[in-house]
Amino acid sequence: MQTHPTPDTPEDYCGTTYAAKLLGLSVGTIQTLVEKNELQAWKTQGGHRRISMPSIRDYQKKHNMLMSPSEIREHRLRVLLVEDDPVTRNMVRDFCNRCEMPVDCTAMSSGLEALIDMASIQPDVLIADLNMPGVDGFELLRTLKNSTQFQRMTCLVISALSQEEIAARGGLPEGTIFMAKPVNMQWFNGFFTALIAGRKLEHHAV
Repeated sequence: MQTHPTPDTPEDYCGTTYAAKLLGLSVGTIQTLVEKNELQAWKTQGGHRRISMPSIRDYQKKHNMLMSPSEIREHRLRVLLVEDDPVTRNMVRDFCNRCEMPVDCTAMSSGLEALIDMASIQPDVLIADLNMPGVDGFELLRTLKNSTQFQRMTCLVISALSQEEIAARGGLPEGTIFMAKPVNMQWFNGFFTALIAGRKLEHHAV
């Protein structure tokens, strides 16, 4: 694995977690494939691993796997879940995987990891905790708000912080949906049902 400059566009690479999801493999297996040079990867000066998207597509073709997510999930709701608490993360991710609605959920444990893969995933919905080490939910949301690429993305915050505590830390970007912890899965069911219904109306209107 090499250390070299970042490719021209973020769509050319992704992080280890998203690479594992694309190939249906564990993060450990992805790291092994990188070490065997079956996937092309490098590290940034900050020590973060980047994996070449073209090399992932080549691996898919070589092993007769399904093609890129844009092809197989065109009509699915792409959800990016960013939550450092494993219990909550697993609960929401498992709900998305079990539900009969067309929802595809990628779960990550840090805001920095999400920022690395955001351009590759291009989520329709971001679900984020606020209190996280490193890049927290506040910084994640504010960074994305300044990007025109994600203006149409639905942002949902799940947090144990009170409204007063949130306001004291600068508040949330306009349009952000808030849900207090503990997570209510029945609420999530209605949330996704409404989003999917809205997307269908948009498609019919076009």
